Amino acid sequence: MSQFAVGHLSLILLIPLVGAVVLLLIPRQQRQVLLTVSLLFSLAAFVWSMRLFQAFDAGNGDMQFVERVTWMPAFGIAYIVGIDGISLFLVLLTTFLMPLAILASWPVREKIKEYLFFMLVLETGMLGAFVALDLFLFYIFWEVMLVPMYFLIGIWGGARRIYAALKFVVYTMAGSLLMLVAIIYLATRYAHVHQVLTFDLLQLYNLHLPVNEQTWLFLAFALSFAIKVPLFPFHTWLPDAHVEAPTAGSVILAGILLKMGTYGFLRFAIPLFPNAALAMAPVIIALAVIGILYGAAVAMMQADFKKLVAYSSVSHLGFVMLGLFALNIQGIQGGIYQMISHGLSTGALFFLVGMIYDRRHTRMIDDFGGLWQQMPVFSVFLLIVTFASIGLPGLNGFIGEFLILLGAFSVTPGWTAAAACGIILGAIYMLWMLRRLIFGPLTHPENQKLVDLSHRELLILAPIVALILIMGVYPQPFLSRMQPSVDLTLKRIVTSQAAPVATNHGTSGEMKTDGR
Repeated sequence: MSQFAVGHLSLILLIPLVGAVVLLLIPRQQRQVLLTVSLLFSLAAFVWSMRLFQAFDAGNGDMQFVERVTWMPAFGIAYIVGIDGISLFLVLLTTFLMPLAILASWPVREKIKEYLFFMLVLETGMLGAFVALDLFLFYIFWEVMLVPMYFLIGIWGGARRIYAALKFVVYTMAGSLLMLVAIIYLATRYAHVHQVLTFDLLQLYNLHLPVNEQTWLFLAFALSFAIKVPLFPFHTWLPDAHVEAPTAGSVILAGILLKMGTYGFLRFAIPLFPNAALAMAPVIIALAVIGILYGAAVAMMQADFKKLVAYSSVSHLGFVMLGLFALNIQGIQGGIYQMISHGLSTGALFFLVGMIYDRRHTRMIDDFGGLWQQMPVFSVFLLIVTFASIGLPGLNGFIGEFLILLGAFSVTPGWTAAAACGIILGAIYMLWMLRRLIFGPLTHPENQKLVDLSHRELLILAPIVALILIMGVYPQPFLSRMQPSVDLTLKRIVTSQAAPVATNHGTSGEMKTDGR
């Protein structure tokens, strides 16, 4: 496996980036060629990531396929990438959804070359953030993601696209700047203790700071990640960005970008500052449950199909945060599983919203009704994805929610009971939406002319529904690969409580840089 691993992750990062460069060489008039080339490069990244899945050692919780190249040794910065059972499925989710998002972009007419260029650059940024093991490198990928998404919303979005794009960037950058300060502090603090300047995450895990320092650093990281999740009350940018973004942008935003926040907590904030994470867990859990109930209540009041799905994400991601901060094996595994499940089911919902909008140019739920008679295939897909979203047993959403509630109940039964009410509210607003969209009489004359799903649209939805069924019936291949890495993360928390606290004593002498 080691021979296979050499350059593997770098190649996954390079494939979409090379595709973006190739697009620049193709005349913008050749629209079909641009779309085909983009689809091929995104499919190539997915195929290569599946080889990664096959070669992954399910019994090993450490980082695998690690690549380490000296980058800026004078500052202790290196190009370090690797994956474990936590990041593996997020990489696969990214490479799986991107070809489908490009397939959904066939109706885009304006500036298609630039649109596809930004999509492929965005894929590189997202993959880089999931595999980066150097904090400086991670921050670069974290910021790189902002630029293409800003343009995707601001150029190809709806009527209020500029407002939504600016709000998205301002919110995200406000948190990112504090995280950058914390990253610099953490690296220099490590240098004071160990006389080696490094941004290597695996080395920084060994730095045991006093609780007061951990708390401030945890808050700096947590603000950036909480905005990205988005955790209540940092969620207000999300509905605007979702509603105004083009269909593919909404899918990527909900399916992958929101997971950057939850992944950030699990990869960085919790293991780097475990004592602070334990101390802040009750606050995070409270905010998560408030977000679950608030997101469900607001979604219930929405007349816009797309805005309803957007607010449902606030509720679903609240469940993920509840599981992560239960800080036990069931909760964290359930949180990771729910990240993947949400990416599939909510991504599919946004695809369906886009498909119906392309036909009617409206997203108002009351403008529909009786679609089962006119679009039976569309209605069947919407029915399955809706049931997956509300956690019907046998579909993917049930496994994650069950594990989260199981893990959280042993820690905080009161908040867990309140969170369970969010599942009931979710069923209410999703089933109410379903009834108004596809059942009842076909009263609007405009809907009598609608055509059912095309072969291209079936090709988008069928793989997602297949995975929804597989994850709902047979979760073991996913959970078995997560567990060793989750165990290792929990072990770091336990070990940190018994480890000696870092001090500045005995650090005199010349400071070195990590030039590995």
